[in-house]
This record gives sequence, structure tokens and C-alpha cells, in this order.
Amino acid sequence: MPAVKNRVAIIGGTGGLGGGLAYRWAAAGIPIVIGSRSADKAVQAAKELESKVEGASITGLANRAAAAVGDIVIITVPYAHLAATLDEIKGEVAGKVIVDATVPLVPPKVGTVQLPKDGPVACHIAEVLGDEVDVVAAFHNVAADKLRSAGPIDCDVLVFGNKKVSRQLVIDLIELLEMRGLHAGPLANSTAAEALTSVLITINKYYKVPGAGIRITGELISPETTGD
Repeated sequence: MPAVKNRVAIIGGTGGLGGGLAYRWAAAGIPIVIGSRSADKAVQAAKELESKVEGASITGLANRAAAAVGDIVIITVPYAHLAATLDEIKGEVAGKVIVDATVPLVPPKVGTVQLPKDGPVACHIAEVLGDEVDVVAAFHNVAADKLRSAGPIDCDVLVFGNKKVSRQLVIDLIELLEMRGLHAGPLANSTAAEALTSVLITINKYYKVPGAGIRITGELISPETTGD
């Protein structure tokens, strides 16, 4: 199990995915900061989570303050709130790894792939936040309810980013969630995972699956022996 000591700030940590990630990482001993548009809501969510995870270090703050104190910042807000959220945190994230889990779902047809015309959401985030921020994309295809369950999760997480060292940092965090993270190439490749979420939503509905995920088959060689 990797030894990750970074404080993780989860922007949108009161939502389903953000809350699930906070729960699992807190249980693994990672210091957590829950961010929300409402500081009061974040504080309440932190207190509720602390009551469920003995000995956990969990703080609730408004999004901007959460981004300022986190070593790693996870963005789990709905696509409709992304632009406003980036404006909030932009001045607080220089020199940090930002993990984007945004999926460009456009209601009411969330089961239909509707990608932005200007490319992957993660690439847009990298442009907005600037060169001093290293953006990694992950967690697009993980059902939030699975994160609230006990034990290993039968799901792989595709991890995209332009720097191998940052992808590996996120993969180490994924291991603490009892899932497998996989190097999936540069940030531009994240469009595949963003699109796949709508496909999984359709599968869930058609086959009545409670949170379908993905699994990569085959014997994988350790990333330490491969190139970037």
C-alpha cells in the first residue's frame, strides 16, 4: 500500500462522488478538506463524516479556502458549475496537482455522449488554471455509491495526465480507495473516459446494473518498466 501523506481537498466534497472519495480516503488515514460553495454545508458534511470514521482528520471549508490548504485538489463538481468553481479556486492552486473528475453530462439526455466542441474538459481546465498547475484526469467512470460500500471495488480507474510522476501520485491515491488505477496516457486522452460515462449510464439503465464500471483485462507490466 503506498504511503501518501498529502492533504486532499475535494472541491464539491458534499456531492455523491466527492463525498464517497472523502469517506474512503479518510478511512485510509488521509487528511481531508471538504469544499463546498457553502462553508456551512462543508462544515456539516465534515462533522457527519468524522462521526463515521474514527480518528479521521476532516475539515469543511468554502471551495476557495479548501483549495488554498489542500496539497492535492480534486474537482468533483457538476459540469454546469465548473466555470464558476474554476473562477473561485484559480488564485489558490499554483504549484499543485489538480485532479479533474468532471463529466460533461447535459441533461436531460445524460445517456447520450455530448462532448464539448473545444476538446476534453480536463484540457480546458488546464488552460484556465495555467501552466503553474498540473492537471490529471481520473474517476470519470466510478459509481459514487460504490465508494460508500465496504471492501475492494470491482472497477479500474483510467488516469490521464501529461506528467508520469503526477499520474503515479493519483494512482497511489486510488490504491488507497481499494481500486486499481491505470496510466492511460496524456490529458488529451481523457475525452475517452468523459464519453464513456454516458455509455455506462445507458448500460446501467438498460440492464438494471447498480453502477457499472470498467475493467481492463490482460496481464499488465508494472509501469516502472515502461515509458511515459
